[in-house]
Amino acid sequence: MDYFYIGIDDTDSPDGMCTTYLASSILNEFERNAIEIEDFPRLIRLNPFAPFKTRGNGGVSFKLSLDQDIALAKEIVLDYVSRLSMFDCENTNPGVVFYKGEITPSMVDYSLKAIYSIISIEEAEEFAGEIGAEIHKFKKGRGIIGSIAAISCPLEDYTYELLAYRESEKFGQLRKIDYDSVYEMDKETFPETFENIDGKYLAIEPKTPCPVLYGIRANNPEVLKKAYDMVVPNENIADFQIFKTNQHTDMHIQDVDCIADMKQYSCYKIRGEVKDKPHVIEGGHMFFTLFDESSEIECAAYEPTKSFRKTVSKLSAGDVVELYGGIGRENTFNIEKFQVIDLNDVVYKNPLCQCGKRMTSAGRNKGFKCKHCGKTIKSDEKVKEHVKRDLIEGRFYETPVSARRHLAKPLIRMNLD
Repeated sequence: MDYFYIGIDDTDSPDGMCTTYLASSILNEFERNAIEIEDFPRLIRLNPFAPFKTRGNGGVSFKLSLDQDIALAKEIVLDYVSRLSMFDCENTNPGVVFYKGEITPSMVDYSLKAIYSIISIEEAEEFAGEIGAEIHKFKKGRGIIGSIAAISCPLEDYTYELLAYRESEKFGQLRKIDYDSVYEMDKETFPETFENIDGKYLAIEPKTPCPVLYGIRANNPEVLKKAYDMVVPNENIADFQIFKTNQHTDMHIQDVDCIADMKQYSCYKIRGEVKDKPHVIEGGHMFFTLFDESSEIECAAYEPTKSFRKTVSKLSAGDVVELYGGIGRENTFNIEKFQVIDLNDVVYKNPLCQCGKRMTSAGRNKGFKCKHCGKTIKSDEKVKEHVKRDLIEGRFYETPVSARRHLAKPLIRMNLD
């Protein structure tokens, strides 16, 4: 069956606005004009490592039956995008796409490419012509890339997010959501809602001056209404909207055979062997090298991942792990989570002396000596010992909620602890 699709992207900036807020405003205007959409509006997160993204790199889309007033719907969308987008920001280049018809296999392929890699404005414009979509570019119009993807993206696995919006006079002001109410909401609705809190950190609360007061993520829309009623916002909520989304599905993660096949600005699941003990550099970022038979790559747990770095620090040379994450500007693999496949529990140490003390080297090819009792041995061979490891084979370890990407699937959605 043919439908009329609307896609919108790239309207926000680090200083404000949110494409979902703009979408919610449009949907309110639709309702005032008796225009109804099919299903929930969709929020589709794209490649988290796209170099020209604004903030969350997410486009929105709606689906309308063709018996609606399509001409009026188009007029409303273009009016709101032209009035509410953050045009003052150099990186804000909105795009709107209108499409009538069925979602074709080539459109699905396009949407996956927008999540897996990089699409240029020129490529998007050419593809829009091929499928007969109507595009509207504001400034450079980079938003048409995500707009087509938001329309076309298949959702085999999906979640929902309820976004509550502030009164306009509150934009940019400190949020004062009641922590205890969020704690109680989480206790009552978890695991159907998830990533609500992280210790004393309110994960539902944005840390930007955008119109969003909070966002609650869930596996089904019904539980979101219960959660909404439980949260005490300590300010008036101007509006709220529930979006169907690819968030927390690992949709960005590609399987890859070897390290050499990975590309910059893409996300992967890759298995390899730890080459060196993880180490911390200035700024608190932790690095180690992963290798396989094809190549090697520097891997990182950056400072914002906080306690996750302590877990990563427990890795040792010889461990085999499967990493989930992506390659950013520095060609470093940013770890989102990992599974321990095989632990190396063997270490080679200087031998113990008969007196019980650990011996030291007596010099190259001169064996070992004991500083405590003076005994020497001529052999230079170190002793193999088995050590207890703090990590567990087969277990997954993930970044904390406060550092988790929109698309990263949390272990609770993988039925894992």
